[in-house]
This record gives sequence, structure tokens and C-alpha cells, in this order.
Amino acid sequence: MLRRFIRLGRRYALVFALALTFTIAWRNYGFWVLPPRFLTPASRSFAVGDITYRTSSYDWAKAPVHHPVQEILAPPVGPPLRLPKTQARFASAAQDEVAEARKGAIKAKFDKSWQAYKKHAWPNDALKPLSAKGSKSLSGWSAQTVDALDTLWIMDMKDDFYAAVRVVARIDWSRTSDWSIDVFEVTIRYLGGLLAAYDLSGEAVLLAKAVELGDTLYAAFDTPNRMPVRWLNYGKAVRGRSVAQEKMSGAAGSTLCLEFTRLSQLTGDPKYYDAAERVKQFLKSWQPKTKIPGIWPITMNWRDGIMEGQRFSIGAGMDSLYEYLPKMYAILGGLDAEYKEMTLRAFDTVRRLMLFRPMTPTNDKNLLMAGVVVATNGGKPRLVGDMQHLACFAGGTYALAGKLFSRDDYIETGARLARGCVWAYRAFPTGIMPEKANMAICRTYDGPCAAMLPKDRNHALPVGFMRMIDSRYILRPEAIESVFYLWRITGDQEWRDAAWTMWEAIVRETETETAFAAIKDVREPGGPKLDEMETFWMGETLKYFYLIFEDASVLNLDEWVLNTEAHPLRRPMSNDEA
Repeated sequence: MLRRFIRLGRRYALVFALALTFTIAWRNYGFWVLPPRFLTPASRSFAVGDITYRTSSYDWAKAPVHHPVQEILAPPVGPPLRLPKTQARFASAAQDEVAEARKGAIKAKFDKSWQAYKKHAWPNDALKPLSAKGSKSLSGWSAQTVDALDTLWIMDMKDDFYAAVRVVARIDWSRTSDWSIDVFEVTIRYLGGLLAAYDLSGEAVLLAKAVELGDTLYAAFDTPNRMPVRWLNYGKAVRGRSVAQEKMSGAAGSTLCLEFTRLSQLTGDPKYYDAAERVKQFLKSWQPKTKIPGIWPITMNWRDGIMEGQRFSIGAGMDSLYEYLPKMYAILGGLDAEYKEMTLRAFDTVRRLMLFRPMTPTNDKNLLMAGVVVATNGGKPRLVGDMQHLACFAGGTYALAGKLFSRDDYIETGARLARGCVWAYRAFPTGIMPEKANMAICRTYDGPCAAMLPKDRNHALPVGFMRMIDSRYILRPEAIESVFYLWRITGDQEWRDAAWTMWEAIVRETETETAFAAIKDVREPGGPKLDEMETFWMGETLKYFYLIFEDASVLNLDEWVLNTEAHPLRRPMSNDEA
């Protein structure tokens, strides 16, 4: 009897312990779906033309705001300024046969990728190109479908576009495959993708879904200081327990402004703009006070509003912060001069301290790369030659800023940065540059390199490269992104030629029987592939390649701003431009 009593006692103790753990987890962390009392019994469905639209099971627009603002900051009002023209030409007099053939070849590879995704992975988030399976890599809301919407439209694949819209119209943003949603990635891929597809097509269901998602993401700002969280946990959010991170990258918190601003422009609701504007004021207040005044450290304390970091970069964790500065000026029609001031101060500082000319076999003076700067205690900032594929966006962004602000020196800097990445592609046996590598630095932008190549470098690497940090190529778009901008801004054939060389190398090394895959090592032609095809392959990389050989009137940069996931958002135009 005693033993039986002990056994029963242990069982009840175990049940009690499990129940207690469950309760604590529920109260403090929530789950990957909202608690049942926050969900409607069933989502409402109704027809919009021949599309069935289904609402999300929780209306975040009606969610309680636990940390309200005293005054909503509205976008600047007034007619947009007439900004300087960005593109070298509005449209081509005629597309030559070579450009048409290359554009067709790129579209064929996109179609192969899309059909493989539809066959093997739809409606999952992404396709695994070696195992031909789907994966839920980003909340389970069919990330690839949303990310590819505007590319389908641009490439005139309208049947596939509307088939994708039918899937998107039934997404339930309140039910996710993850414990928390990644606010940064969800914003640039999902929200940006929906807004762009709406701006291109005018399909009302896309804007409706964007508003639903925007209301969901708005909860990320419901913190004591109105700074956003990186990971939005629904359970914490509905209970008012979200707090901003003490350590979060600059890009994660600031790469929300373009999408939130466009949502306010389309809906007339200023709350989305208000959320992003408060982040801008945080950045602006610290710009002259960081350890390297003019630029921001990679990691910031968003919870306490402090920036004490010592490492500075325009690569991972910071890239899109800098990218969005001139783009916000454009999408606000030039009406917010603070974005211009912040851009010029940051870009001048980056150029002075962070850019370098790599050592090359021919001592090429027309190349630049971006490194990492470390603030030393009381000394001169130290430049480290760690290059990243992610930082290759900078060429296009400098050139765009050069046009918007009439800075020819920025356009020259942008061209040299883009050439640096094109050279890095050509330097490796595969014709593709790696994710990350350390490089030897010329101490001057111009003139001969006085220093010799260090003896301790890895002699198996191309001249100019010291050591490999990450040898993969994961189908990234940043280098071709800059080539696209330089082509549209200058009209120089150099950039189309560079693009095609890069294209042939990428197709040769990444194509599989099913689709396209990341590669393990850019030093090994025909080497091992990885079972990964990021959604930005169809959302960005293929789009940029296609647009380089498309007529310049398609997504004219004087009419559109592309977000960091290459989703085009319509710019306001002055009366004499419209």
C-alpha cells in the first residue's frame, strides 16, 4: 500500500510540475499561436472577384496597445520636391537582340526555379533544391510565394502571379510555425513583397493582407520606449510584456521604415510611419555621439537607448540601415531633410574610414571594398580588411545617393565599389566571390600600393586575399544589385558585360536538376552544393539580372524605390513629373 501511495504521489507530482511549467511558459512566453481566447472561432472568408479572401484569426488592429504614444507623428505634408533624375535614360530606343536573348535566358531560369518550387514545395516557405522538398524556414506563411510575386508580374507570368495571389489571400498571420516571428525578415520579405505586388498590380486583396500584416508587426513597437523587438512573441505581445533588446543590430531595428512609410502612404493611417520615425530619431540623436561620430555601431542597446559598441560595418547587421537613408528621402518626396543630412554625414564618414582599395595583381586603382572599423580607446579607428558579399550593395547605394543629392563623387565611389565586387567574382576559379574573406589593404585610394603582400597570407587564395572566412555562395544578390544600379544610372555597357559574365558563372556552378542551390566553396569549380535555395534567389537575384537586360522604362528608378529585398515601392512624383 505504501509503495502504491508513493507511486501515485510521484505521478501527481510529475503532473503538477508539468502543469506548473506549462502555466509559466504560457504566461511569460506564449506559444507559436495565440491563446484560444484571442482567436475567433473561424476566420471569415469572402469572395473578391474570383479570389477567396480569408481574414486572419486575430485582428491585431483591435489589439490593446499597452504603451501608447501621446502624439502620432505623421508623414511630412506638401507636394513632393522635383528631385534630380536618377536614370541615364527613361527608356531604350530599341532593345538589341543580344539583350533580348539574355533577358529570355534569365527568365527561363526563373521559370525553372518557380516551377520546381510549385511542384515540390508550394506552399512552404522555401524549396530544398537537392532533396526536392519544402521547408518552413520563415514562419510558415509561404515566404517564397510572397517574395516572388513582383518578379512574376515583372516577367509577365500573370497566370502564375494570380495563382500565387490566391494562396496569399488565405494566409493567417496569427498562426505561425515558429515560437516568435522575425520582425526584420517578415517586414522586408512579406510586407515588402505584398506592398510591391499591390503597387504593380493594383490587386486590392494584396493591400488588405499587407494591412493585416502591418497591424501584426506594429505590435513589435508596443514596448515601454516604443523601440521594436527583433522577435515578436504573440503571447508576450498581447499581454504587454514585450521589451526591446539590449543587444540588437542596427539593421534589424531600422530596416522597417521604408515598408511602414509606404503602408501609411497607401492607407492614410500615420501610425506605421510614427513607429519608424521614432527609430529614425533614435539614430539621428546618436549619430554625432557614437565612438565614431557619423556612423553607428553594429550592435545597439535598444532597450535603454544607448550606442556604446566599438565595431562598425556596412555589412551584416548594418547594411540596410545605410541603404534606407537615401531611399527614405526619395519615398518621402524629398520632404524630410533629416534623411539627407544623415545620409551625407554617414556616407562621408564611411568613405573616409571604412572603404579601402584591395591589393591586386595589376594594382588596379578603380576598385574599392568595404571593411570593418574598430574604435580604439582614445586612438585612431582601426580598419580591418574583412570583406562581405552583403556589403556589395554599397556601390549601388552610393551611386543612387549621388544622383539624389547631386554628388558626382558619390557616383564615382559607387562605381569603384561595384567594380571591386565584380573583380572579386572574377578572382576565384568559380567566377563567384565568397560570403566573407580577409583582404590585404592598400593604404591609399589612389597611387601605387606601397606595402608588399604579407608573407603570412594563404597562398592558395587569389592575390589580394589573405584568408577565407566563409567560402560559400548562397545565391546572394548584393553584387548584381550594384551592377544594376550602375547600369541604370550611367548607361555604360561595362555593367551589362559584367552582369553577363557573373550570370554565366552563377548558372554554371549552382544549377541542379531541380533548380539552383547554394555552393559550399567558391574555390572549387563543380564542387559540393548545399540543399538551400533562399527565397531571395527569385525575389532579388534573378530580378536584378533580368532588369539589367530589360528596357529601362521597366521599374524606372525615378518612379520606384526598391526595398532591401528588391521589392519596388512607388515614389511620389511632383506635379510636373507625374
